[in-house]
Amino acid sequence: MKQLSRRSLLRGAGVALGLPWLEAMAPRAAAAAGNNPVRMAVLYMANGVNTSMWTPEGTGRDFRLSPTLEPLQDLKDNLLVVSNTWNAAANTGDGHYVKESSILTCTTISKTLGVDINIHGISMDQLAAQRLGDRTPLPSLELGVEPESTGVDTNVGYTRVYGSHIAWSSPTTPLAREINPRSVYERLFRAASPQTSSAKQDAVLLDRVLGQAKKLRTQVGTGDQRRIDEYLDIVRGLETRIERAGNPARSSWKPRTAVGATATPTETPKDHTEHVRLMLDMTALAFQSDTTRITTFMFGNSVSGQNFRFLEGVTNSHHETSHHSKDPEKLKQYYLINRWHIEQYGYLLRKLRDMKEGDSNVLDNSMILFASALSDGNSHNPHKLPLVVAGRGGGRIATGQHLSYTEDTPTANLYVSMLDAFGSPVERFADSTGPLSGVLA
Repeated sequence: MKQLSRRSLLRGAGVALGLPWLEAMAPRAAAAAGNNPVRMAVLYMANGVNTSMWTPEGTGRDFRLSPTLEPLQDLKDNLLVVSNTWNAAANTGDGHYVKESSILTCTTISKTLGVDINIHGISMDQLAAQRLGDRTPLPSLELGVEPESTGVDTNVGYTRVYGSHIAWSSPTTPLAREINPRSVYERLFRAASPQTSSAKQDAVLLDRVLGQAKKLRTQVGTGDQRRIDEYLDIVRGLETRIERAGNPARSSWKPRTAVGATATPTETPKDHTEHVRLMLDMTALAFQSDTTRITTFMFGNSVSGQNFRFLEGVTNSHHETSHHSKDPEKLKQYYLINRWHIEQYGYLLRKLRDMKEGDSNVLDNSMILFASALSDGNSHNPHKLPLVVAGRGGGRIATGQHLSYTEDTPTANLYVSMLDAFGSPVERFADSTGPLSGVLA
């Protein structure tokens, strides 16, 4: 079979027309992988890292994991560690919010106290969801463990809402995160086991929401009317899904594994590690069942007060410890907190690896990005971002490498590569200059 470039064009009479996705555009490795879906997740950690303990030794395939990444040693061949990229658009403003909220948009947010939030772009996960999200019951799933922060951070003059979101379906629409494991499970169960009766009930509720939203639209200003219009666009997508749920014969989608009601988590745990792992379990189940192929998970909000005293040797929160002022004791605690986050990342990766899928497994057919929007939290530095991609993306990602680039290479280039591997290619994303060399197999 003739192999075609992903950028192949049909030309004639002075007109160039881009081809749709064709099997001939797939690499040999991906063609051999079968019909398993590709999934993409982002696990986000705020507050940066102890940079002296993060970067691996060596580059290419001849590298050794750093002390922080050492818990992933048994997964080394499944990893792609990326060094020296940054988000240029976030190199402005004070504190965390301007960097952290735009980690997946690579844009500059508007400074506001909360009335007119605007991130001036959509996040790369939502770009993928807009293109391919109709293939599963849930276009995407946004998860966290902390409720949305409210009010204004008077230290820097930004609304705290920015620090609670990394997934943006439009420049002014952050997507609400689910923080209760039981609610997430029930949502997955309902999506994977649609019932005609529940679909009718959902349709009635949706009609009420639409009616209320349209009425509200006549009572607000121009800016809020625009936001309501964006909300209604999202709701119209729900209408299609509810209609499909009410008539299963119209849908070719089938769950890849059963989501049974008996395994529902009973409550939100008080233990932080257990809470995080339950949410990661929900990610794994969503991917295994193919209820969604796109998820984001925030370990915590920007400037979170979550204390890590449950770790031996740690006495403070991640945020407070990140402002280490080069104090050796604080730097040690900073490293221990970073390592704990990597251990949770490894927990998810191993669950996905153990989920068999034909001749491969769910991890092989996924891309799981671990990211922070800062390198050194003490200086709020957006250079040399700590980034790791795990999983081969169905054969598209060249794992088992540490790739170090020219300093200040756009992080958006990595997103261009991941979107390509996911099956939703773009010529450019934000300030990208092209795909990140060496990432795609």
